[in-house]
Amino acid sequence: MKLIRWLKGRKVLPGVVIDGALYRLKDWTEDYDEIFFAGDGLLRLKSFIHKKRDKLKKLDDQTPLTAPVARPSKIVCIGLNYADHARETKAEPPPEPVIFLKSTTALCGPFDKIIIPKNSKKTDWEVELAVVIGKKASYVEEDNAADHIAGYCLHNDISEREFQIERSGTWDKGKGCDSFAPLGPWLVTPDEIPDVNKLKLWLKVNGKRMQDGTTANLIFKIPFLISYISHFMTLLPGDIISTGTPAGVGLGMKPPTYLKPGDLVELGIDGLGTARQEVIAYSPK
Repeated sequence: MKLIRWLKGRKVLPGVVIDGALYRLKDWTEDYDEIFFAGDGLLRLKSFIHKKRDKLKKLDDQTPLTAPVARPSKIVCIGLNYADHARETKAEPPPEPVIFLKSTTALCGPFDKIIIPKNSKKTDWEVELAVVIGKKASYVEEDNAADHIAGYCLHNDISEREFQIERSGTWDKGKGCDSFAPLGPWLVTPDEIPDVNKLKLWLKVNGKRMQDGTTANLIFKIPFLISYISHFMTLLPGDIISTGTPAGVGLGMKPPTYLKPGDLVELGIDGLGTARQEVIAYSPK
Protein backbone atom coordinates (compact mmCIF):
# COMPACT_ATOMS: atom_id res chain seq x y z
CA MET A 1 0.00 0.00 0.00
CA LYS A 2 0.90 3.63 -0.44
CA LEU A 3 -0.50 5.88 2.28
CA ILE A 4 -1.03 9.63 1.94
CA ARG A 5 -2.39 12.40 4.13
CA TRP A 6 -4.08 15.17 2.18
CA LEU A 7 -5.43 18.63 2.90
CA LYS A 8 -9.00 19.78 2.62
CA GLY A 9 -8.71 23.39 3.67
CA ARG A 10 -7.05 23.20 7.08
CA LYS A 11 -8.23 19.67 7.71
CA VAL A 12 -5.86 16.72 7.24
CA LEU A 13 -7.46 13.53 5.96
CA PRO A 14 -6.11 10.01 5.28
CA GLY A 15 -5.92 8.54 1.80
CA VAL A 16 -4.14 5.99 -0.37
CA VAL A 17 -2.52 5.73 -3.78
CA ILE A 18 -3.76 2.96 -6.08
CA ASP A 19 -2.32 2.47 -9.57
CA GLY A 20 -0.84 5.96 -9.44
CA ALA A 21 -4.11 7.72 -8.54
CA LEU A 22 -4.93 9.43 -5.22
CA TYR A 23 -8.01 8.24 -3.34
CA ARG A 24 -9.87 9.54 -0.31
CA LEU A 25 -11.05 7.08 2.35
CA LYS A 26 -14.66 7.86 3.04
CA ASP A 27 -15.85 6.34 6.34
CA TRP A 28 -12.27 5.74 7.52
CA THR A 29 -11.77 8.01 10.54
CA GLU A 30 -8.26 7.11 11.77
CA ASP A 31 -5.18 9.19 11.16
CA TYR A 32 -1.83 7.53 10.45
CA ASP A 33 -0.39 8.03 13.92
CA GLU A 34 1.02 5.99 16.81
CA ILE A 35 -2.40 4.58 17.74
CA PHE A 36 -3.05 3.53 14.15
CA PHE A 37 0.23 1.67 13.72
CA ALA A 38 0.14 0.12 17.20
CA GLY A 39 -3.38 -1.19 16.62
CA ASP A 40 -2.64 -3.22 13.47
CA GLY A 41 -3.82 -0.28 11.43
CA LEU A 42 -2.09 -1.38 8.26
CA LEU A 43 -3.85 -4.76 8.28
CA ARG A 44 -7.20 -3.15 9.02
CA LEU A 45 -6.68 -0.54 6.32
CA LYS A 46 -5.79 -3.23 3.77
CA SER A 47 -9.00 -5.08 4.62
CA PHE A 48 -11.01 -1.84 4.43
CA ILE A 49 -9.64 -1.02 0.96
CA HIS A 50 -10.34 -4.57 -0.27
CA LYS A 51 -13.97 -4.32 0.84
CA LYS A 52 -14.55 -0.72 -0.28
CA ARG A 53 -12.41 -0.66 -3.43
CA ASP A 54 -15.31 0.00 -5.81
CA LYS A 55 -16.63 2.83 -3.61
CA LEU A 56 -13.39 4.74 -3.17
CA LYS A 57 -13.45 8.23 -4.70
CA LYS A 58 -10.53 9.64 -6.64
CA LEU A 59 -8.88 12.87 -5.61
CA ASP A 60 -7.63 15.46 -8.05
CA ASP A 61 -3.99 14.92 -9.02
CA GLN A 62 -3.22 18.41 -7.67
CA THR A 63 -4.65 17.69 -4.21
CA PRO A 64 -2.18 19.12 -1.66
CA LEU A 65 -0.37 16.51 0.41
CA THR A 66 1.23 16.74 3.83
CA ALA A 67 3.58 14.37 5.66
CA PRO A 68 2.20 10.79 5.39
CA VAL A 69 2.81 10.14 9.12
CA ALA A 70 1.07 12.10 11.88
CA ARG A 71 2.73 13.25 15.10
CA PRO A 72 5.70 10.86 15.45
CA SER A 73 7.14 10.86 18.95
CA LYS A 74 10.61 11.37 17.46
CA ILE A 75 12.62 11.64 14.27
CA VAL A 76 15.89 9.75 14.70
CA CYS A 77 18.60 10.44 12.12
CA ILE A 78 21.83 8.67 11.22
CA GLY A 79 24.86 10.75 10.26
CA LEU A 80 27.71 9.81 7.93
CA ASN A 81 26.06 6.55 6.84
CA TYR A 82 27.45 6.68 3.28
CA ALA A 83 31.24 6.48 2.95
CA ASP A 84 31.30 8.94 0.02
CA HIS A 85 29.40 11.55 2.07
CA ALA A 86 31.74 11.07 5.03
CA ARG A 87 34.74 11.66 2.75
CA GLU A 88 33.29 14.82 1.19
CA THR A 89 32.79 16.32 4.66
CA LYS A 90 36.37 15.33 5.61
CA ALA A 91 35.11 12.83 8.21
CA GLU A 92 36.04 9.21 8.71
CA PRO A 93 33.27 6.62 8.26
CA PRO A 94 32.14 5.99 11.84
CA PRO A 95 32.77 2.67 13.63
CA GLU A 96 29.20 2.83 15.02
CA PRO A 97 26.15 4.75 13.83
CA VAL A 98 26.09 8.47 14.57
CA ILE A 99 22.67 9.30 16.07
CA PHE A 100 21.01 12.70 16.29
CA LEU A 101 17.41 13.87 16.59
CA LYS A 102 15.34 16.23 14.49
CA SER A 103 12.58 18.16 16.20
CA THR A 104 9.10 16.89 15.35
CA THR A 105 8.13 20.53 14.70
CA ALA A 106 10.43 20.35 11.65
CA LEU A 107 8.10 17.82 10.01
CA CYS A 108 6.25 19.11 6.95
CA GLY A 109 4.84 18.00 3.62
CA PRO A 110 6.74 16.93 0.49
CA PHE A 111 5.77 20.07 -1.44
CA ASP A 112 5.95 22.59 1.40
CA LYS A 113 8.43 25.46 1.29
CA ILE A 114 11.85 25.21 2.90
CA ILE A 115 12.24 28.19 5.23
CA ILE A 116 15.80 29.46 5.61
CA PRO A 117 16.09 30.18 9.35
CA LYS A 118 16.74 33.62 10.79
CA ASN A 119 20.49 34.43 10.60
CA SER A 120 21.21 31.33 8.49
CA LYS A 121 23.97 31.44 5.90
CA LYS A 122 24.54 27.71 5.34
CA THR A 123 21.23 25.89 4.79
CA ASP A 124 21.93 22.60 2.99
CA TRP A 125 20.06 19.64 1.44
CA GLU A 126 20.23 15.87 2.07
CA VAL A 127 18.07 13.30 0.27
CA GLU A 128 17.48 10.29 2.53
CA LEU A 129 15.54 7.05 2.85
CA ALA A 130 13.32 7.17 5.94
CA VAL A 131 11.94 4.14 7.77
CA VAL A 132 8.64 4.33 9.66
CA ILE A 133 8.34 2.11 12.73
CA GLY A 134 5.21 -0.02 12.90
CA LYS A 135 5.61 -1.77 16.25
CA LYS A 136 7.20 -0.77 19.56
CA ALA A 137 10.90 -1.63 19.48
CA SER A 138 13.09 -1.98 22.57
CA TYR A 139 16.26 -4.11 22.62
CA VAL A 140 15.30 -5.64 19.29
CA GLU A 141 17.53 -8.30 17.76
CA GLU A 142 18.71 -7.54 14.23
CA ASP A 143 17.10 -10.73 12.87
CA ASN A 144 13.70 -9.52 14.12
CA ALA A 145 14.04 -5.88 13.10
CA ALA A 146 12.01 -6.20 9.88
CA ASP A 147 8.94 -7.09 11.97
CA HIS A 148 8.99 -3.53 13.30
CA ILE A 149 8.86 -1.73 9.94
CA ALA A 150 5.61 -0.12 8.79
CA GLY A 151 7.07 1.31 5.62
CA TYR A 152 9.45 3.69 3.89
CA CYS A 153 9.37 7.35 2.88
CA LEU A 154 11.36 9.93 0.96
CA HIS A 155 12.93 12.49 3.33
CA ASN A 156 14.93 15.69 2.84
CA ASP A 157 17.14 16.12 5.92
CA ILE A 158 17.55 19.89 5.63
CA SER A 159 20.57 21.04 7.65
CA GLU A 160 21.99 24.41 8.71
CA ARG A 161 25.73 23.72 8.69
CA GLU A 162 26.85 26.71 10.77
CA PHE A 163 24.32 25.87 13.48
CA GLN A 164 25.22 22.18 13.22
CA ILE A 165 29.01 22.32 13.14
CA GLU A 166 30.28 25.75 14.14
CA ARG A 167 28.04 26.65 17.07
CA SER A 168 29.36 24.00 19.50
CA GLY A 169 27.39 21.22 21.18
CA THR A 170 25.33 18.61 19.33
CA TRP A 171 24.25 18.51 15.70
CA ASP A 172 20.60 18.86 16.71
CA LYS A 173 20.52 22.66 16.64
CA GLY A 174 21.26 22.64 12.91
CA LYS A 175 18.71 19.95 12.12
CA GLY A 176 15.43 20.83 13.78
CA CYS A 177 14.41 24.21 12.41
CA ASP A 178 10.88 24.67 11.09
CA SER A 179 10.39 23.02 7.66
CA PHE A 180 13.64 21.01 7.97
CA ALA A 181 11.97 17.59 7.60
CA PRO A 182 9.88 17.41 4.41
CA LEU A 183 8.52 13.85 4.30
CA GLY A 184 6.69 11.97 1.58
CA PRO A 185 4.76 12.06 -0.71
CA TRP A 186 3.82 8.54 0.43
CA LEU A 187 4.43 5.95 3.08
CA VAL A 188 5.12 2.76 1.10
CA THR A 189 4.69 -0.59 2.84
CA PRO A 190 7.60 -3.06 2.62
CA ASP A 191 5.75 -5.49 0.33
CA GLU A 192 5.90 -2.88 -2.46
CA ILE A 193 9.70 -2.53 -2.29
CA PRO A 194 11.47 -5.52 -3.88
CA ASP A 195 14.87 -4.73 -2.36
CA VAL A 196 15.33 -1.77 -0.02
CA ASN A 197 19.11 -2.15 -0.41
CA LYS A 198 18.98 -1.38 -4.14
CA LEU A 199 17.11 1.92 -4.34
CA LYS A 200 18.43 4.88 -6.31
CA LEU A 201 18.09 8.25 -4.62
CA TRP A 202 18.74 11.65 -6.17
CA LEU A 203 18.37 15.38 -5.57
CA LYS A 204 18.47 18.43 -7.86
CA VAL A 205 18.80 22.13 -7.09
CA ASN A 206 17.47 24.45 -9.79
CA GLY A 207 17.47 21.54 -12.23
CA LYS A 208 21.10 20.58 -11.61
CA ARG A 209 21.66 17.09 -10.21
CA MET A 210 23.59 17.35 -6.96
CA GLN A 211 23.11 13.91 -5.41
CA ASP A 212 22.94 10.58 -7.21
CA GLY A 213 23.33 7.58 -4.94
CA THR A 214 22.05 4.15 -4.03
CA THR A 215 21.04 2.53 -0.77
CA ALA A 216 23.40 -0.31 -1.70
CA ASN A 217 26.11 1.96 -0.27
CA LEU A 218 24.63 2.33 3.21
CA ILE A 219 27.35 1.56 5.74
CA PHE A 220 24.86 0.39 8.37
CA LYS A 221 21.82 -1.39 6.92
CA ILE A 222 18.26 -0.86 8.13
CA PRO A 223 17.83 -3.98 10.34
CA PHE A 224 21.07 -3.16 12.13
CA LEU A 225 20.02 0.47 12.62
CA ILE A 226 16.67 -0.47 14.15
CA SER A 227 18.33 -2.94 16.50
CA TYR A 228 21.13 -0.52 17.39
CA ILE A 229 18.88 2.46 18.09
CA SER A 230 16.47 0.32 20.12
CA HIS A 231 19.28 -0.39 22.58
CA PHE A 232 19.51 3.32 23.40
CA MET A 233 15.86 4.39 23.23
CA THR A 234 12.44 2.81 22.73
CA LEU A 235 11.09 3.30 19.25
CA LEU A 236 7.34 3.81 19.18
CA PRO A 237 4.91 3.09 16.32
CA GLY A 238 5.01 5.98 13.88
CA ASP A 239 8.56 7.02 14.78
CA ILE A 240 10.83 7.88 11.87
CA ILE A 241 14.42 6.79 11.27
CA SER A 242 16.24 8.71 8.54
CA THR A 243 19.12 6.56 7.33
CA GLY A 244 21.68 9.04 5.99
CA THR A 245 22.58 10.79 2.75
CA PRO A 246 24.98 10.05 -0.12
CA ALA A 247 27.61 12.47 -1.44
CA GLY A 248 26.63 15.70 -3.17
CA VAL A 249 25.58 18.02 -0.36
CA GLY A 250 26.41 21.72 -0.48
CA LEU A 251 28.91 21.43 2.36
CA GLY A 252 31.07 19.10 0.29
CA MET A 253 31.35 21.34 -2.77
CA LYS A 254 34.36 23.47 -3.67
CA PRO A 255 33.54 26.13 -2.72
CA PRO A 256 30.64 25.10 -0.44
CA THR A 257 27.26 26.05 -1.91
CA TYR A 258 24.09 26.62 0.08
CA LEU A 259 20.40 27.25 -0.52
CA LYS A 260 19.06 30.76 -1.06
CA PRO A 261 15.55 32.19 -1.45
CA GLY A 262 14.10 31.34 -4.84
CA ASP A 263 15.96 28.05 -5.22
CA LEU A 264 14.00 24.94 -6.17
CA VAL A 265 14.87 21.55 -4.66
CA GLU A 266 13.60 18.34 -6.31
CA LEU A 267 14.32 14.85 -5.01
CA GLY A 268 13.22 11.24 -5.31
CA ILE A 269 13.82 7.60 -4.44
CA ASP A 270 12.88 4.58 -6.54
CA GLY A 271 9.38 3.42 -5.58
CA LEU A 272 8.88 6.17 -2.99
CA GLY A 273 7.89 9.02 -5.27
CA THR A 274 9.29 12.51 -5.79
CA ALA A 275 9.09 15.77 -3.87
CA ARG A 276 9.57 19.43 -4.75
CA GLN A 277 10.36 22.28 -2.36
CA GLU A 278 10.77 25.99 -3.03
CA VAL A 279 13.18 27.85 -0.78
CA ILE A 280 12.04 31.06 0.95
CA ALA A 281 13.54 33.40 3.53
CA TYR A 282 12.40 33.45 7.15
CA SER A 283 9.74 36.05 7.80
CA PRO A 284 8.25 36.88 11.22
CA LYS A 285 4.59 35.97 11.42
